[in-house]
Amino acid sequence: MKKKILIPTDFSKNAWNAIIYAADLFKDKECVFYLLNAHGSTAYSTSEMMVSEPGTLSYDTAKAKSEEGLAKVMSMLDFREKNHKHSYSTVSQFNDPLSAIHSVVEKRDIGLVVMGTKGASDYENRLFGSNTVRVMEELRTCPILGIPLDARVVHLKEIVFPTSFKTHYKRRELLYLVELAQIQAATICVLHVSENQELDKEQKEDKELLEECLEGSSFTFHELGGSNVANGVQRFVESRNSDMVAFINRKHSFFNNIFSKPMVKELGMFSKVPLLVMHDLRN
Repeated sequence: MKKKILIPTDFSKNAWNAIIYAADLFKDKECVFYLLNAHGSTAYSTSEMMVSEPGTLSYDTAKAKSEEGLAKVMSMLDFREKNHKHSYSTVSQFNDPLSAIHSVVEKRDIGLVVMGTKGASDYENRLFGSNTVRVMEELRTCPILGIPLDARVVHLKEIVFPTSFKTHYKRRELLYLVELAQIQAATICVLHVSENQELDKEQKEDKELLEECLEGSSFTFHELGGSNVANGVQRFVESRNSDMVAFINRKHSFFNNIFSKPMVKELGMFSKVPLLVMHDLRN
């Protein structure tokens, strides 16, 4: 069965790198890549009364620009070495990015969204663009893989998975993590950062459940002392030159704090390391 992967693009360098990263990551898998550009007019004539629809100048101009940009991306892909396991389809939609992504995910039964962590209009000193943050926080029907501009696929040797061992995992929540590890022959490094490294009874049970969920992949467990999880994860990733970080996005979790201004400054690792965001299927 072919994998269906959605890659939103705003025609920035970061978006192009996300396309290349996804193609290289899944080079040995049968894939259909949907390249999505969500477009909207930025100026309205008085006669259009702030409403854009087919036939209006603003709509037609925005649509033409979008389709021209997607055609250019397809022509750029033609210069790459042909992978007969991959096919590409373009989608141009008049919508805001999050709504457009939601729509395509549902209509096309998308299994993974891959996107650049910064867009064309985002400030240089931001690690994550505003659209990326919104998608990671609000799109809960499939995992999202955020790709920084400097990220390249050579071979993933390890994926860091931070956990508190205070949640009951579901195998289906971790399917893409396990699959990525299998595809790349990578090790999942389960990282527990805590001042008290001794696990209580419930944490030990959750750890055992996690082991069951990760069956079929190579995984190891690691402990780091400290109360600052973000610093602990960063120290671990940088010291081992890890290739990816994966999170389950739950309410009241570390991920919910990841985009606060102080936290982002601490998480410089995400300027180079991709972030896989999976979701709590109970929410």
